[in-house]
Amino acid sequence: MNKFRSFVAFILLSFLTNSTFAIIPANRPAVDVDLLIVGATIVTMNAERQVIENGAIAITNGKIDLMGTRNIVVRNSRPKRTIDATGKVIIPGLINTHTHIPMVLFRGISDDLDLNDWLTKFIFPAEAKNVDEQFVRAGTRLGLAEMIRGGTTTYADMYYFEDAIADETKKAGVRGVLGETIIDFPVADNKTHAEAMAYTERYIKKWQGDPLITPAAAPHAPYTVSKDHLKAVKALSDKHKAPVLIHVAETKKERDDAEKNFGMTPVKYLDSFGFLNERTIAAHSVWLSPEELRTYKDRGVGSAHCPQSNLKLASGVAAIPYFLREDIAVGLGTDGAASNNDLNMWEEIDTAAKLHKQWTLDPKTLPAEQAFAMATIGGARALKMGDKIGSIEAGKQADLVILDMDGLHQTPWFNVYSALVYTTKASDVRTVIINGRVVMQDRRLLTLNENAIKIDARRYRDKIVKSLQ
Repeated sequence: MNKFRSFVAFILLSFLTNSTFAIIPANRPAVDVDLLIVGATIVTMNAERQVIENGAIAITNGKIDLMGTRNIVVRNSRPKRTIDATGKVIIPGLINTHTHIPMVLFRGISDDLDLNDWLTKFIFPAEAKNVDEQFVRAGTRLGLAEMIRGGTTTYADMYYFEDAIADETKKAGVRGVLGETIIDFPVADNKTHAEAMAYTERYIKKWQGDPLITPAAAPHAPYTVSKDHLKAVKALSDKHKAPVLIHVAETKKERDDAEKNFGMTPVKYLDSFGFLNERTIAAHSVWLSPEELRTYKDRGVGSAHCPQSNLKLASGVAAIPYFLREDIAVGLGTDGAASNNDLNMWEEIDTAAKLHKQWTLDPKTLPAEQAFAMATIGGARALKMGDKIGSIEAGKQADLVILDMDGLHQTPWFNVYSALVYTTKASDVRTVIINGRVVMQDRRLLTLNENAIKIDARRYRDKIVKSLQ
């Protein structure tokens, strides 16, 4: 009889927690956990899109150990620390799949220009006169503080001195897929292709295996890196199994120039010599044909959709409904703050949801749940990290965001996804946990000095202005 009761209790507990949660045997003793969060509504973003009312999450060694309804998780946990999140909402950490983080120091330097003029007349000259390792570190700290405050826990980056960016990111406790930029003209950190490749290989070797930093190579674009050099980057990626970040088909001019210079579109050109594969993360991908979308699907390419940057630079609208229809892994990105002008993922989610309704003239396009998925599990898939982050599930890394949901602009709310996509703001982010570590609690940054960051940024602003006179 006792065995029968234990079996019934086990089945009932399994039903209550669901198979996607940790299944807890009825006779299991409580275990020590590092952190217990209780009382919140948990938006899991798991395959079943479960939303748990009055839930709890137990975290051990940076991972989600137990999750489910409050009474079950609390009964099976002995926490060292507890956060009461009653009345709040917990979501997976947001994932920014494309940015250039130190460029926050160029925020607003030149607006209302097309991409080519913006780059060649302002950004490239400003970078040539100002960017060094200390500039990159100061800009990275500023960008990290902004992203943490907005609930971003993972970001993908392409810039110079990426080893320094990785160092600052690690110190701040943020997760990053960080690519050293390779480009066919002298830049701040490397003056030749050979120097850039040597730097990139050293950087990849140094950071591979780190719990927070995934090092990558980042050739800028097909129009700024030669075929031979792109092949060399691909070989380096193959050697170290490292991701490759690249801009692809961002503008109509890029596509037209590729057809003129290479006799084919950027995607066909890259695919013609085997560049595209499952480690490729292609930013923008605005000007793609249906055939090229299938190439992305067949090669396992991940993509970063940057709606606000593309709108601001009038680059066009990526065919995201078709990406999703083909089950291509696509996330949302802010791009660099010089062309956006912030690193606010909440604005990207809201913009994406609305933009594609207008683009298709169908209000049912990209509903709120689907838009929110792009910023979480979709971004994780695009960065090839869907098995580790992007949803709240037992065994995954504990990258979590606790949100206030009682602001005037959120009151009342009826559907959690609609509230998250259309009314929630970065200022509603209360607490941020990355890899089990609390990096912001009750709106107070714990790993970065906000006042010192602002002082550094203002000093660089004065320096940049003088350099362009």
